[in-house]
Amino acid sequence: MAAKSMATLDSGTTCSSWNYSGHRLAAGSIDGTLSVYDSPVPSSSSFTRSSKVRVSESSIVKIVWLPSEYGDAVACICEDGSLSIWEEVSEDTHALEWKLCKSMMNKSTQVLDVQFGVSRKSLKMVAAYSDGFLRVFELLNPLELKNWQLQAEFQNVIDSLSALGKPSTLSASVSWNPMRSGEQEPTCFVLAFNSDSPHLNSSKIWEFDEAHNRWLAVAELASPEDKGDPVYAVSWAPNIGRPYEVVAVATHKGIGIWQVGLAPDLEGRLPVKKAASLSGHQGEVWEMEWDMSGMTLATTGSDGMVRLWQSNLNGEWHEQAMLEPVPS
Repeated sequence: MAAKSMATLDSGTTCSSWNYSGHRLAAGSIDGTLSVYDSPVPSSSSFTRSSKVRVSESSIVKIVWLPSEYGDAVACICEDGSLSIWEEVSEDTHALEWKLCKSMMNKSTQVLDVQFGVSRKSLKMVAAYSDGFLRVFELLNPLELKNWQLQAEFQNVIDSLSALGKPSTLSASVSWNPMRSGEQEPTCFVLAFNSDSPHLNSSKIWEFDEAHNRWLAVAELASPEDKGDPVYAVSWAPNIGRPYEVVAVATHKGIGIWQVGLAPDLEGRLPVKKAASLSGHQGEVWEMEWDMSGMTLATTGSDGMVRLWQSNLNGEWHEQAMLEPVPS
């Protein structure tokens, strides 16, 4: 089957992100420009640029769409460590345009990753910083994306006695549980770092304890011999009827597929089991995305390859396809 071009991005494009419906594409450039691509016909698979705005003097390194119920809005992380939130709005009778809602800049630390999760009460934003801290912000008014309040900040360590000084961190990865935002389910996400601090690195699941208004580490996704390994990426799978959760964790040893039980023990910890180890990429794995069923995982990294991994009904994993970059 011949490859078909869907959109032509600028030569200086550094990152891109589809919105939740897959109908819009946002791309960031090395010159700090944010471009948004739309399809002129809903049924078409061809996209053209509909908007372009300068969001920073430095390169955009990551773009994350906010949940669709909060309008058309994106968060941009730039090379200088800044984080900004932009929303597409129409003022008076003017055409739609992208406006800055919130800008976060800290001279002492940089934002490495950001993700949004809808809890039972509000929208939460989790940002991982280069100082090893995680900061959770809560949107105070769903109609105003500029009003964020810091709810909590802590380091990615299970034991508070292991609190660290300022580590040297290269990257971080956050992934919310996409299916546990109902009235009866606690809010939780998984977080990991790529740093020089072993206590900080391993993937940990953090769950919000409503009774005591605090975040608790309820699981660690690492074998005893691998707990200090830097983690490049994490991704939490959608759950359609499984009696356990599935989380993918990428390190220099490959991709681990972890099963997380739903029933905590007496200390509140969730049981975990490494169900599979996937290998094939030559180098680091930078990005991982699940399909809607949580049965197929797409991965890519420094080797430029995209690999699709699939699980059968027995929980056995295999490489389904390998996609090579198309020469320009």
